Amino acid sequence: MKGLCTARRAGSRESADAGAHAWARWPDRLARLLPHPAGTPFTFCYGLVLVATSLFAAYGDPATVAALLRGSSTDVAHLATAPPLVLVASALWIAGGLASPYALGFVLVLTALERRIGGRRTAGVFLGGHLVATLATEIPVGLWVMAGRLPETSLHRLDYGISFGLLASVGALAGLYAPVARSALLVCVSALLARDLLAYEDPLGNWGHVLALLAGVATWPLLPGRPRPLPRPRPRRQTPAGAGS
Repeated sequence: MKGLCTARRAGSRESADAGAHAWARWPDRLARLLPHPAGTPFTFCYGLVLVATSLFAAYGDPATVAALLRGSSTDVAHLATAPPLVLVASALWIAGGLASPYALGFVLVLTALERRIGGRRTAGVFLGGHLVATLATEIPVGLWVMAGRLPETSLHRLDYGISFGLLASVGALAGLYAPVARSALLVCVSALLARDLLAYEDPLGNWGHVLALLAGVATWPLLPGRPRPLPRPRPRRQTPAGAGS
């Protein structure tokens, strides 16, 4: 009996130690959600740039901020004259600033993606989605203006921000998860995008978000470390009755 009590006390101490060890690891787990200059240099450096531009947009001279945003806009007029410049400049701002959900999404999504596929591939996914969604939404605007179906003011639509690149990164990140988590992530994001489309407040930008998500999904075959489907078991060959006897 005495030995049994001693064993119970030892088991309780082991359980307590295991629980304390698990709680002690929470700071490390939370830290992995945030960018780090050594582990996720692309997200960390890009995030610092976005913090700087967001603070300038919030506290800088309003006239100067408005002029910079207009000059960074990826509208048809700017894309026709200086496409490389505006494609890069438009991705240096967060629409809505640091209080925007895009800011939190940028930190969590790009940190997770870069930890899995590296900085260069993460930059490629982000910038590729930004480029594809921008051109896919602005080129039709230019064509519709030429056809007379839209006014010429549509050539100067203010369009900037990281949302296209972020949605492409979400699409790519989903491909690195197991099927259940992948489906849950895509369903949740798709529901949010569908809600925005039904609201019809910014249809061009909202369709750009859908295209950016699809662009990220299209990168799945190129991503390293993506879960592979389990091979199907081969059917066993049935030996005819009497064979081999």
